[in-house]
Amino acid sequence: METTEKFRLAIQKFDEANSKDPNTDRNNGEERPKELLYAERMTEWLDKMDPNASEALRLAARCQHLERWVIPREEYPMNRPGYLKWRNELKRYHAQRAEEILTEVGYDEETIEHVKKLVMKKGLKTDPDVQLLEDVICLVFLEHYFDEFAEKHEDEKIVKILQKTWRKMSEKGRETALTLDFQGRSGKLVEKALA
Repeated sequence: METTEKFRLAIQKFDEANSKDPNTDRNNGEERPKELLYAERMTEWLDKMDPNASEALRLAARCQHLERWVIPREEYPMNRPGYLKWRNELKRYHAQRAEEILTEVGYDEETIEHVKKLVMKKGLKTDPDVQLLEDVICLVFLEHYFDEFAEKHEDEKIVKILQKTWRKMSEKGRETALTLDFQGRSGKLVEKALA
């Protein structure tokens, strides 16, 4: 898909911001800033799911976790209400930072509002762009983060999380998820969750 100079500049600024992440993840033997790597994985999956995705959706995918480390999980109670409060604060923060960068590079208000709506995930199950973004988020989690996440939790909790994840996804997203190569315990947990 063709890209505009504004789009390239916005992606560059999102990536510059995320490259400052003090947390890292290993990818192909290389340590990378965690949220920069996450953003690249979001773009890769969006390209697989819809190579002709709208510009707003491509922007939203790239800034989904923009500067996520700024609001650490540890600052909220380690329970479900604390988790939900943290997630909501993050969504607002990501949307605000996206708005600042998109305004700076010259995007119009309509595009900015659409990106913010996507980042905030408003309209899941009713807005096709929000649904596709949710599918991409779930696929990135399942492919790149699920095994490590599953190691930290009991089977019962993982099965419930998988079932919630599955409910959020579209039929196409679910079909795509079933093509992922789940191994060992992860494979068994996925089977159990979907039984």
